[in-house]
Amino acid sequence: MTTTTTTALPITSVLVANRGEIAVRVFRTARAMGLATVAVHSDPDAGALHVREADTAVRLPGAAPADTYLRGDLVIAAALAAGADAVHPGYGFLSENAAFARDVLAAGLAWIGPPPEAIEAMASKTRAKELMRAAGVPLLDPVDPAAATAADLPLLLKAASGGGGRGMRVVRDLDALKPALDAAAAEARSAFGDGEVFAEPYVERGRHVEVQVLADGHGTVWALGTRDCSLQRRHQKVVEEAPAPGLPDALRRSLHEAAVAAARAVGYRGAGTVEFLLAADGRPYFLEMNTRLQVEHPVSEAVHGVDLVALQFRIAEGAALPPEPPEPAGHAVEARLYAEDPAQDWRPQAGTLAAFDVPASAAAPVPVPGAAGSPAGTAAVRVDAGYAAGDRVGVHYDPMLAKVIAHAPTRAEAVRALARALAGARIHGVATNRDLLVRTLRHPEFTAAAPDTGFYDRHLAALTAPAPDAGRAAALAAAAAALAAAAPAAGAPLAARLGGWRNVRSGPQVRRYRTGDTEHEVRYLPVRGGPPQLPDLPGVRAVTTAPDRVVLEADGVRRVFHVAHRADPGADGPGEVWVDTAPAPGGDAPASHTLTPVPRFTEPQDATPPGSLLAPMPGTVVRVAEGLAPGDTVTAGQPLLWLEAMKMEHRVTSPASGTLTALHARPGHQVEVGALLAVVQEEEPRP
Repeated sequence: MTTTTTTALPITSVLVANRGEIAVRVFRTARAMGLATVAVHSDPDAGALHVREADTAVRLPGAAPADTYLRGDLVIAAALAAGADAVHPGYGFLSENAAFARDVLAAGLAWIGPPPEAIEAMASKTRAKELMRAAGVPLLDPVDPAAATAADLPLLLKAASGGGGRGMRVVRDLDALKPALDAAAAEARSAFGDGEVFAEPYVERGRHVEVQVLADGHGTVWALGTRDCSLQRRHQKVVEEAPAPGLPDALRRSLHEAAVAAARAVGYRGAGTVEFLLAADGRPYFLEMNTRLQVEHPVSEAVHGVDLVALQFRIAEGAALPPEPPEPAGHAVEARLYAEDPAQDWRPQAGTLAAFDVPASAAAPVPVPGAAGSPAGTAAVRVDAGYAAGDRVGVHYDPMLAKVIAHAPTRAEAVRALARALAGARIHGVATNRDLLVRTLRHPEFTAAAPDTGFYDRHLAALTAPAPDAGRAAALAAAAAALAAAAPAAGAPLAARLGGWRNVRSGPQVRRYRTGDTEHEVRYLPVRGGPPQLPDLPGVRAVTTAPDRVVLEADGVRRVFHVAHRADPGADGPGEVWVDTAPAPGGDAPASHTLTPVPRFTEPQDATPPGSLLAPMPGTVVRVAEGLAPGDTVTAGQPLLWLEAMKMEHRVTSPASGTLTALHARPGHQVEVGALLAVVQEEEPRP
């Protein structure tokens, strides 16, 4: 694909006003285009991957986003100090801030984004809908919360400003409407500085479908196909794909036309996304326009064979797009890999990534404009990561580690390739949603190409249920065998180095490990000069053993297990052991296991009063239930306070019905994991 430049505004150096995965991804394209790169970083991000990837880095003093990445004045000063002549905002933070875009331009820098006027026009969802109604784009009619009746239910409450699921609530009961409005407004005010909330009908089992648009400054607007982003948790996307499966051609064309009309209505320029909600009857409704690059843009890149970031740069330099976009080829699916525990209300996780290796295709870079995303007849896997092995996942920012994207000639092949890549990943040190993603991609409802926004509401319990024990038993045996092999290498006592020589036959060695809340025991018999015996696994024998690699054989089938130990047991826990193996074909058992050794003697623990509510993660107390005070009667499951960590709010609920005897949390307080927040004295059971 070629472009024609009509206005010479050459860019030589770009500052990315962002962090993590998107900054790394923009730098990759910038380097390929011969541009110098500048990173900005907060104090916790001083050693982050995006800083290491940049040619130059500028410190933004502080840790909180409000003091660092959201300080437009500091970002612009950093660009000028580093000699950059352009600013790319990425997504999130200041990417949809019209005032920041104006300040960038006023400073004499090129803005790699849409005109400030277009950002402003779409900044408020309520104003955007008025604009789209005038342009003839289909809409869901808003509902006045003050006049809502039972016939209007269910309702979806949404923050007028911002996105990412913040300030969204589903209301199914009129009695819950007022508290939900207050909670949504409080969260929106905390996240965006704007507490405006509106209501619209909630579409059950709807589909979230969007259109990627790209516009130049010469009147050309491309609709680069559709994406389906229906699989969401907490109204935030988890799995995305392009093209959206199962759409009739007429509907696809109408969505393209509506997206182009939306872009033209605001004089758009650059990359953007127009989002729609598709009802069960197939009717589409405009949701919002994101005036920036989307997290899920790689699936559109793969299918259309373009580099959207490169095109953003060229459009900013005045280039004209060809009259028609490139034709799509194949199917692409993306999964967002988060440091979180889906089984614990999607609780974000912090810690050090002892290992982080997701298998990708050797030739799966950012697509080259005009070229297919993967060779004909093959599947390509691309990994856009914001972290590497050894990096620490902190508590200040979004917990997304990486995006893993598979592109193949068919949807089934792309889904299969993505599931295998994720199942074969080696991720040590923090809990992630990897197993959930693999199970999602193999779920019959997803493989049948029938996604909708209620998928996780229906299936989360099954998708996070404990995995079968068969795979864990082998992993435990491999860990014990590796430990036995490590003893001589570690300078064990003479008896151990001689195979545990005694003048009587020795008994089995016993090791205990914990996975989650479950404790397991594994036994092995040392064998002089050979692999140990595994009496707990009849029919399984150790073929070869080494401290980091064990081969087990059962019924003539051999499996290789890779074993790793935390190098610094005191860093984040009591010395975890990680066992990885090749994923079983189509199986449900995970291919990776985290085992925590159980010490022979229990360590003394700090005593806490019965009924103590401890902070499940480091974070900030953003609010406490209205009027809550010691002495109040509370019920089991009642929300008492809300913690904010990693851009998400988390409810802390009462563990039992009883009396609140202590309340230590206050809005604005920073708390560490395990901090005492409150104490509930459980009511005495009635005789």
